[in-house]
Amino acid sequence: MITSKTSFIALIGNPISHSLSPIMQNAALEYLGLDLIYIAIPCKNEDLEIVLNSLKKINCRGLNITIPFKEKVFELCSEISPIAKQLKAINTLKLNSKREWSATNTDVEGFIYPLKNLNLTNKKSIVLGSGGASRSVIQGLINLNFSTISVVSRNKRSLEGLIKNFENQIKIQGLLNNDERTQNFVKEADLIVNTTPVGMKIATNKTNELPYGEIFWRSLNKKTIVYDLIYNPTPTELLKFSANKGCMTIDGLQMLVAQGIQSLAFWTDGLEVPFHIMNEALKKYLKKNDCNF
Repeated sequence: MITSKTSFIALIGNPISHSLSPIMQNAALEYLGLDLIYIAIPCKNEDLEIVLNSLKKINCRGLNITIPFKEKVFELCSEISPIAKQLKAINTLKLNSKREWSATNTDVEGFIYPLKNLNLTNKKSIVLGSGGASRSVIQGLINLNFSTISVVSRNKRSLEGLIKNFENQIKIQGLLNNDERTQNFVKEADLIVNTTPVGMKIATNKTNELPYGEIFWRSLNKKTIVYDLIYNPTPTELLKFSANKGCMTIDGLQMLVAQGIQSLAFWTDGLEVPFHIMNEALKKYLKKNDCNF
């Protein structure tokens, strides 16, 4: 029950009407019996500073930060975790004892959650895409001790920037998607991770696409694990294609839930909920609403 004493946690971004975070976080808060609610607050670019400064002065316990503010929010935080600095992106804030924003990023832990028990040390991996999500994936692969990380992208400039970002940790092989060598890389990969938006459910329901087209995937073999960060639809066309090849597949819903669990622990000084509490809340919502996002 919401009372005059109820505090809140909020998601800040633009747009945010599609976000599933309120569904899973409110299920978790109810399970924990906390006098907290989770809401979404749309924010215009020019209003970010005034919104965050205003939230310091009321009963706000913490924030999630999403597009387009994951980089812009740096200058508004007094404490930033090493992982957020490495990724150059922030997705979670809480107020410290001085009522200033302390920041971190939970995406890496979210990404590696379904991979932790698969014994992937010294294995070969491919990351599809060189946008913001690929940074968290690459850091996760480094943490899991993959021997080889290759990135395939359409964008040469962003690919080069991504490789440089991690040059002090690991040597990354960068390839453009039309490079003929990608076939051998796909054939030999132990794990392929899609960070591109190809296959995401949109208003026109055109979801029958594979990242970089079908030809790119012709050498895929059944020993490869295929991980798609997209969580709607489930399964994506890529995961259906991969399952038909005999591959183990992982959808993005697990990452979404796992990073949400880490955010909740950050806000509540270590409290956690069982994975299934958030996961089942999301699945129930998506099934009931046939969600387009």
